[in-house]
Amino acid sequence: MFTTSRGISLILSIAISALVMAFLSLMEGATPILLFVAWGVSFSSSYLLISFMLEFLIFKEIGDIYSLLEKIQRKDLSEISDKSRKASISPLRKINKVINSYAIARQKEIDTLQKNAEFRREFIADISHELKTPIFATQGYIHTLLDGAIDDKQVRMRFLKRAAKSLDSLDVLVQDLLTLNQMESGVIKFNFEDFDLKELLEEVMEELEHKASKRDMHIEFEAEPGKTYMTNGDRQKIYRVCQNLIFNAMKYNHNGGEVKVSMTTHKNSIQVDVKDDGQGIPPEDLKRIFERFYRVEKSRNKKEGGTGLGLAIVKHILEGHKSKISVSSTVGKGSIFSFSLPLVKTNTSEDKLKVLTS
Repeated sequence: MFTTSRGISLILSIAISALVMAFLSLMEGATPILLFVAWGVSFSSSYLLISFMLEFLIFKEIGDIYSLLEKIQRKDLSEISDKSRKASISPLRKINKVINSYAIARQKEIDTLQKNAEFRREFIADISHELKTPIFATQGYIHTLLDGAIDDKQVRMRFLKRAAKSLDSLDVLVQDLLTLNQMESGVIKFNFEDFDLKELLEEVMEELEHKASKRDMHIEFEAEPGKTYMTNGDRQKIYRVCQNLIFNAMKYNHNGGEVKVSMTTHKNSIQVDVKDDGQGIPPEDLKRIFERFYRVEKSRNKKEGGTGLGLAIVKHILEGHKSKISVSSTVGKGSIFSFSLPLVKTNTSEDKLKVLTS
């Protein structure tokens, strides 16, 4: 009883009222009625004030602190909220607030660790699957040859070519993984220089023209004739970005389809759009297509080939240029991938003056 707020209040109230009565009894003219009234008033007021202070300003806050500590001890942080920030005049409010903030921070760390663990599991499963396919294919061809098929010249050459192709796919996968890891860790440095983005896109389309003609596909390029689109960036890596986006637009398009590459200049930037009229991307997949190994309709994409790392590399390259890749898509109508680079303005009037004076 004496450890509760009411018990402590009762003891202190009796002590205070006794002191008041003792003090008043020393005064002349103190009647028993006056002493009784003084005792009643001092006792009741002391009890109410002390009880309120202990119950609402101390015991309640201590109870909340103990509740938080118990949840932290049980590692049950899911139901913790920042309730301690409400108005209070208790001197323990700051302690309660600090403990509550600590618990919320630990909960955020736990959530982050759980997400990282889930990502690690998915990554290990994905990379195991990606590595397994070319390794098993190569093993199959080589073991078939070792079992006697090597004596047949035609079979030998066909199987060796297939094994070499599987190993080439494995090499591309490993190189893409190394590239992506080096970008994320900051090992790969960007060599920034001024270059004509329009000229770069023309080189990419010329390289992919032969693959497009095999599928009766048309690549349309939309840019102002005779105009230079100067930008600043790592030319080799931006070349890879454009190559990947245009190749993907071709790969996931239908035979006889069209890929449209357009350039638009704004005040301080150049925007590149790569549009196709293929099957499109479902809304639930749009947010994840830039993740490692993530594929839309995995069985179909596996047939199409690729490592599943291209868009992830594109994302990291553009982030290194302080830009980002965006995508909009409609199922059955196609997709548009867009990115922007800074526009390097050239002083044309000054250039003309130099030509005239020379």
